[in-house]
Amino acid sequence: MSNPHIAVIGAGTMGNGVAQVCAQAGLRVTMVDVDQAAVQRGVDTVGKSLARLVSKEKISADERSAILGRIEGTTDYAAIAPADIVIEAATENLDLKLRILRQIDALVRKEAIIATNTSSISISQLAAVISRPERFIGLHFFNPVPVMQLLELIRGMQTAGETLAQAQAFAKLVGKTPIVAKNSPGFVVNRILCPMINEAIFALQEGLASAEDIDTGMRLGCNQPIGPLALADLIGLDTMLSVMNVFYEGFNDPKYRPAPLLKEMVAAGRLGRKTGRGFYSYA
Repeated sequence: MSNPHIAVIGAGTMGNGVAQVCAQAGLRVTMVDVDQAAVQRGVDTVGKSLARLVSKEKISADERSAILGRIEGTTDYAAIAPADIVIEAATENLDLKLRILRQIDALVRKEAIIATNTSSISISQLAAVISRPERFIGLHFFNPVPVMQLLELIRGMQTAGETLAQAQAFAKLVGKTPIVAKNSPGFVVNRILCPMINEAIFALQEGLASAEDIDTGMRLGCNQPIGPLALADLIGLDTMLSVMNVFYEGFNDPKYRPAPLLKEMVAAGRLGRKTGRGFYSYA
C-alpha cells in the first residue's frame, strides 16, 4: 500500500474526483469509461479543478502538470490488469455495477482489492459476483471528492480483515479520514442524511415553507453548510430517488417512502445541477 496503482471505473463526477485525489497523493491512476468523449470530459474536469488550485496558489503550475501526468484515461478495460486497487464508480444502478464488477474480476490480479463507491447498494450482494469476495470492500467517497474529508469504509459479510486494513491505509494515503460501517442500506452517513433530505422535500411538497426558507432554516438553525434541498440538487435528484428506493425496499419500512414530489421531479427530468434545474434553477 506504499505506492499502489489505482484504477477507477467511471470518469464522471465521482470517478474523476477519485482519480484527482489519488493522483494528487502521488499515485498512478488509470481512469476508464465507455467512450473517449466521456474519458476526455473526466480528464478535463480534473484539469479545471487543478487550475483553480493553481489560481489560489495552493499548487504550482508544474505540480498541476505532474498530477495530470499521473492520470491515464482510456476506454480499454485491459489497462486495469496491473492495478493494486480497482474502484468502481459507475452510476448507482445494481445491474450496471454487477456487470462492471464481473468485467473487473476477469482482469485483475488475485492480490488486487476490488472496491465500489456505491452510496447505498449492499456490499455483500455486490461481492457475491467476485471470485475472491474477501478482497472486496465499499469505499464510499463523498461529493465533491477533492474537498470532502470523509471516506466511509463498508465491510461486506465476506470482506477480510486484511482488506479492511489495506483500505484504511489507502484512505490515509490519499488524505481522507476513514470511518468503518457494517453493510446495511445507506451504511451510516446516507442512512441519516438521505431521510433528512427526503423529509425536507415532504415539507416543501406540503407547503410548510419555500425551498429558500427550508434551506435557510437548516443552515442557520442547524449550522449546516448547505441546505437539504440545495444539497439534493448537488447530489442529483435521480440519485436521491435511487437511494430512497433502496432504503424503502431494504428495510420494508414506510418511513423511507420517497416523497412523491421527488419522484415527480425525476420523471420531469429536473435532476438538479446536472440538468440545470431542480429545486433551484442553474441556467
